[in-house]
Amino acid sequence: MSQSRLTELTWREVRRAGEQGIALLPIGSQEQHAGHLPMGTDTLLVEEVVDRALALLDHDAPPAPEVVRLPALPFGHSPHHLFAAAVSLSAATLGAVLDDVLDSLVTSGYRRVMVVNGHGGNDEIMRLAVKRFALRARVTVAACSYWTLTEGEEGAGRPDVSPGHAGWFETSLMLAARPELVRTPVPARTPVEPPPLFDQPPHPGLTVERHGEWERVDGSTDDASAADADRGGRLLDDRARGLARAIRAFDAASR
Repeated sequence: MSQSRLTELTWREVRRAGEQGIALLPIGSQEQHAGHLPMGTDTLLVEEVVDRALALLDHDAPPAPEVVRLPALPFGHSPHHLFAAAVSLSAATLGAVLDDVLDSLVTSGYRRVMVVNGHGGNDEIMRLAVKRFALRARVTVAACSYWTLTEGEEGAGRPDVSPGHAGWFETSLMLAARPELVRTPVPARTPVEPPPLFDQPPHPGLTVERHGEWERVDGSTDDASAADADRGGRLLDDRARGLARAIRAFDAASR
């Protein structure tokens, strides 16, 4: 098997794997996901996509890239969800944690690292951390958020609400991955006026934030009441195939 878990390796095995392998770090969050999804939704979903992708790679015809999967970092940058509940790192702290993890991996022998993110609030911080680290260390680092890697399963998707937050997309994925953690029935979301600006900016290309928006919409971006486990499973498989292809491409480009 070409995939292994860092937690289960000895230090000598970690060193050997670092010579040719890719260290893969999932990162998530602990934050409110409305009244029907658990706090750890982002962490659970990124782990699910990563594990499905690694299983696909291990069964592909060509020899799979050697990947060492790190434990998921369960905390992220979630101050916008503290109106309800979250365990949030500041942007500076999350950047420093990622820098320390990357530095530790390089010191332990790795020269190729991939970070896979499951929470929107981490995305910019993760990408900046990767860029800064590659300027000072002899390493090749990749970063992505799992929902951006797709093979185009449009039949199961709703681009208008993907990925959203605690809405149709994430609820469908959780119904497929961890249905026992979804509180059902999922209530319909009550529309608010005026509509929130964080996901419906008044002009394309603008990022707009207005104080109190998340609390006003009760913590979700869209109506999750029609979420569907079958479509969620297809979306998970689609993202896993996309991530598997990205890992293989990264491996080929960074040898």
